[in-house]
Amino acid sequence: MRMRRLQSARTRIVQRLPVAVEGQWWRRKPKSMLMLMLVAAVTMWLRPLVTAQLCRARTVRTGKVFNVTQDVQGDRLYFQSTTTRLIKHPCEKNIALYLGKQVFFTRDNFETSLLPFTIPTSMQVGVPEVTSAHFAGSLLLLVVDQKVYIYDYENNSWSMSLGIKHPVTHVSGDNCCYTGSLFCVDVSNLVFAYFRGDQVSQTYIYYSNTGGFSFWKYHYDRQAEIVGSLGGIFHFFSLSQVAMLVVNQRKGMFKYSDHPLNRSFGLSFDYNGTLDILIAPGQRGILLLWFENSLLFSHNAGQLVDTVRVKKGEQTLFSSIFEAKITIHSIAVNENELAVITREDNLYYGNLGIVPSSIIKFADQYIWSEEVALMFRSPGTLEILTPLRDTAFPAFDFQKCLVNIQALLMDPELHVGKCNVEFLTGEFIYRMYTIDMHSQLELTASLISQPGTSLIPLVMVSNPHSLGFQATFYENGYTSDGNTKYKLDIFLKQQQHWGRTDSNFTSSLKRATMSTLTVDIANKEISCVDIKPLSTLISVGCDLDKKIVIQNKVSACSTGILDPLTLQDNYSFIIEKEFYDPGFQGQQSSKDLHVFYSYQQLGCPLLVYYDTPWKPVVELWRKDSFQEVIDAEFVLLEVNGQFSYSYSLTAQSAMCTSQPQNWSTMIKEFGGPFFWNRENYVSCHDPNNNAPLRWPDVQYQILGGRTANQIIFGHNNGFYVFYISIVDPYYSYCQLETIFSIYVYGAFPVQLVSAGVVILLIISSILGSVWLAYKTPKLLRTARSLRIKTFAAQLCRRCKTVCQFRAPATARAGTEPLGRHRTPHGGRSDH
Repeated sequence: MRMRRLQSARTRIVQRLPVAVEGQWWRRKPKSMLMLMLVAAVTMWLRPLVTAQLCRARTVRTGKVFNVTQDVQGDRLYFQSTTTRLIKHPCEKNIALYLGKQVFFTRDNFETSLLPFTIPTSMQVGVPEVTSAHFAGSLLLLVVDQKVYIYDYENNSWSMSLGIKHPVTHVSGDNCCYTGSLFCVDVSNLVFAYFRGDQVSQTYIYYSNTGGFSFWKYHYDRQAEIVGSLGGIFHFFSLSQVAMLVVNQRKGMFKYSDHPLNRSFGLSFDYNGTLDILIAPGQRGILLLWFENSLLFSHNAGQLVDTVRVKKGEQTLFSSIFEAKITIHSIAVNENELAVITREDNLYYGNLGIVPSSIIKFADQYIWSEEVALMFRSPGTLEILTPLRDTAFPAFDFQKCLVNIQALLMDPELHVGKCNVEFLTGEFIYRMYTIDMHSQLELTASLISQPGTSLIPLVMVSNPHSLGFQATFYENGYTSDGNTKYKLDIFLKQQQHWGRTDSNFTSSLKRATMSTLTVDIANKEISCVDIKPLSTLISVGCDLDKKIVIQNKVSACSTGILDPLTLQDNYSFIIEKEFYDPGFQGQQSSKDLHVFYSYQQLGCPLLVYYDTPWKPVVELWRKDSFQEVIDAEFVLLEVNGQFSYSYSLTAQSAMCTSQPQNWSTMIKEFGGPFFWNRENYVSCHDPNNNAPLRWPDVQYQILGGRTANQIIFGHNNGFYVFYISIVDPYYSYCQLETIFSIYVYGAFPVQLVSAGVVILLIISSILGSVWLAYKTPKLLRTARSLRIKTFAAQLCRRCKTVCQFRAPATARAGTEPLGRHRTPHGGRSDH
């Protein structure tokens, strides 16, 4: 402490002397030469000290002008370790947590005096010891007394995580900082909780996809068979794997969850102490594993782990921290840089490139204390932070020492080469891309080397098991001062579709994954602090801009069968009970169903003739742009439970080799309709499907794909509202689904007499009429015909005589007709 005060005083002298000389120059000319000589002497005396100085300290002291004392409320948290941690939020750069003998939480990068961080006494934590902390989005998760607590710093509220029924010591997770991406939200919400040091076969692991609010028990495949203790469990999104660090006989190795890395462990490495694992921001797969006497590095999510070397210029002084006899006190990491402060009062710096990681030692300065910690304020700017206790106030001040890395690297004693890169940029930085099934992506980068140097561009993907690329590097003109400009074209698509790798290397095509693309310079000097690698996150998964649309070229409205104005006016229709089942099992209902038609959602229905086998034409759209007509396999279900339609193919006629799925079995299995999708679809043509074909005559209910299956409607007109789902797992990673309506027409009422009988009667009538027309003239010329005509004439004359006689009689008797009528006296009169 005394040496630091002396150094600070000497620095102040250097600052003040020029002012004093300048102020007395015109008054004391005789002494001017003497004063100049004195200044020169003092400057030369202090020059080695100033050259070796890393930074100049300043003290942050706020809120103590007025004598107002703030009391510490709640249980004061602490971190029981001989080393310190400073955890910065990867996305919100001003938020950080300091872990030491005191715990501090800041939202302004420790630019104000702070009270020690406390947890409310109402949480009843017992021993307020913090063993682990993690930022999950806008939440801070803390493991206190073997339980997980949540601090919502935006609302200043505390809560306890639910679902954890066994003690835990650590939490792990990652953060994705690309805004506006639902995938990033899922990354930040996934958290593991576990007890470090437990035997893997017996330990309880918990996971959360809600940011830590609720946890569920995590079942790792064949966990009971793993021998060793648990060093940690992590979701490496850069590799799309859940990895477990297993420690056995002082060797550590990572075990991965999914194909193709789940067949064996990663390469082992020395595990001579309890290692903390830092996941560098940016999802590039960079890990740092450290404790006081060891510092290890991995650039591929633990598959290869190597020691961090100590170098001076191009010379490697020590192959490891342990060999250099360095005792680490605190480290800081950002996307591309590493800084280490040691108990020996030394500061080391390195970058996180693809080449074997190394660190160099800066000049000595008295900066170490038990409370000191490191953090990067920005690329190339490191801050050394020390909490300072105030005897008069409970709030702590902070001593901050800002280190300019670029300036320190200019020291010739470090033997650091000059930066050989003038310019490196790409259009894809700070953006996130998506490659869906059978899609591709083209990206470009530009770079310029320093005069007289050559560059070796390096293109890397963090997950080569799912994402492949091809890169082209070529000259692209010259700058105004004559330097050559280069361009790098990168063409990316799924590794499985390149056709260059074995299936034992690639991940499952059905499973959505992700990878990070990084463009860097392989021979870049450590002095290129401002030349950062270009990096972007690529999701090999669902493109959320995709949707399906049912082609509707001929609608019931365009043909005049239905009126769109009528459909919009709260239109409804009735489905008779004989034709629908609310349970979707094909059983008749007990009552009719009254259905309201949603024109806003369904529009005008597609027109379908009842007597023609039908299959919808499904179109793929991306945003407002048509892509293609889909020929992948899909399924239909009438949302109201109508079953008055069937399928043209059976399992046998569809050439199934195993029993096909259908709606009845899927509804029973998942407890309801609308759950048949690409995740649970199994093709009956899959050679790996072992379900025997027991009922070959059952209806085949999958449309599209390799079969010509179609829908056949019953003899009914009316509305059908269908749910459609693309179930082909190799078409898209998206759950492509929608609902649409059709109107079936042309079904006339069923005839009671068959058509054959009607035709026979008509033909018989025609033939009878022709026969009568032919026979009647001949019959009129015979004797029998003359007698018939004479009888008919006589009958007519008699009828005429009777009619003439009855007419006068009727006139005399009145107008009552013949028959029985009631008399005025109640009797009956017969006429």
